[in-house]
Amino acid sequence: MQLIYQSYYFSSKQKNKIILISRFMYQLLRSILFCFHPEQVHYFSMNVLKAICNTGLGRWCVQQLFKPDDQPIQVAGLHFRNPVGLAAGFDKNASYLHALDMLGFSHVEIGTVTPLPQAGNEKPRLFRLKKDNALINRMGFNNEGVDVVNQHLLAWRKKHPQSTLIVGGNIGKNKVTPNEEAWKDYLLCFETLYDAVDYFTVNVSSPNTPGLRALQDVEALEVILQKLSDALRARKIQKPVFLKIAPDMNEADALAAAALVARLQLTGMIISNTTISRNNLKTPASTLERIGAGGLSGMPLKNRAQQLLKVIATSYGNRLVLVGSGGIFTTDDARERMEAGARLIQIWTSFVYAGPSVIKNILRK
Repeated sequence: MQLIYQSYYFSSKQKNKIILISRFMYQLLRSILFCFHPEQVHYFSMNVLKAICNTGLGRWCVQQLFKPDDQPIQVAGLHFRNPVGLAAGFDKNASYLHALDMLGFSHVEIGTVTPLPQAGNEKPRLFRLKKDNALINRMGFNNEGVDVVNQHLLAWRKKHPQSTLIVGGNIGKNKVTPNEEAWKDYLLCFETLYDAVDYFTVNVSSPNTPGLRALQDVEALEVILQKLSDALRARKIQKPVFLKIAPDMNEADALAAAALVARLQLTGMIISNTTISRNNLKTPASTLERIGAGGLSGMPLKNRAQQLLKVIATSYGNRLVLVGSGGIFTTDDARERMEAGARLIQIWTSFVYAGPSVIKNILRK
C-alpha cells in the first residue's frame, strides 16, 4: 500500500511511463472485450469502473492515471474544469457520474431522458465498425424514465456535494408520444430535472426514434423551444439550454434552426448527433447491410460535423455558444473544432476505442 501511494511523488518521466503502460494494458483489455457484444461490454466495463471508484485506493489510482490537470474555462455562465465532456447516450440513467468524474470529464450529459421509462429498440442495437473507428447504434432512448433519473441525480449530488462535474440533461420524447404532443414530453422532463442538472440539451436529432427528426423542421421545432423558453423565463435561476442537431441537415435548415435558437435567446447548439449516412466507409457493404439501420458515430462523422460547425459559427458564432461533437479522437481534432468556433467539445466513440486516457491525451497539448 505504501509503495503504491509513493507513486504520487514519481517524476513526470516516471508518470509518463505509467501512462504508457496503462495505455498498452487498455489496448490488450480492449482486444479481449471486443470479442463480446458491445452493449454487454459497455455495462460490464462501467460497472467495474464504478466499483473501483467506490474504494479509496481505486479512486486514487484512477485519478492518478487518467485525470488531467485542470484547464478551466467559463462557458454560458458555468465553470468547466476543462473543455472535454462526455456526450449523451453513455450514461443514460445518471448511474456512473462518480466514476466519470474521477476520469476527468468536465461535463457529462445524461440521457436521453424521456418522461416514461422505455426499453428502447430490440437487441442487438449497438455495433462496432472497427475498421472505421466507428459505432452504429439504434438504442431508441432506452432509459428508466425522468423520475428515476432525477432521483439518481439528487442522490449523487447529496453524496458528492464538492464535485465540480457539470451535468447536462439531454431530454427527448417517448416513442408512443405523437409529434404534435412532443412539446409536453420535453416540458415535463425540463421541469422535473430543473433543480438537478446544470444545463439542458433538446434532442430532436436522434435517428432511432421513428419520426423524431421531423421535429427539426423549424415550425415543429419552434413549438417545443418556445414552450421551453417560456418555462425558462419563469424561473428565478436561468440555466443554459442547447439544441442538438443532426449532421444530415442541409446547411439552410441548420441555419434556420440556429436563427430560431438565437431569436428565442436560448444558449446555443451542439453539433452534431449521429448520421444515417454510410458513405466512404471501410467496413464492407455486406456487413453494413447485415447491421441495418442506426446512427453512425465516430471517425467517419468528423468532417461533416466540422463543416456544419463552421457554417453555423460563421453566421451565429457571436450569438450562440457552440459545442463540437462527432469524430473527435485527438488533440488536433479538438483544436480544429475549437478553432472553428466551438467553446466546448464532447466525445463518445473515441472513449470506447481509445479508453479512459483519451481525455488526458486530448488535453495534453
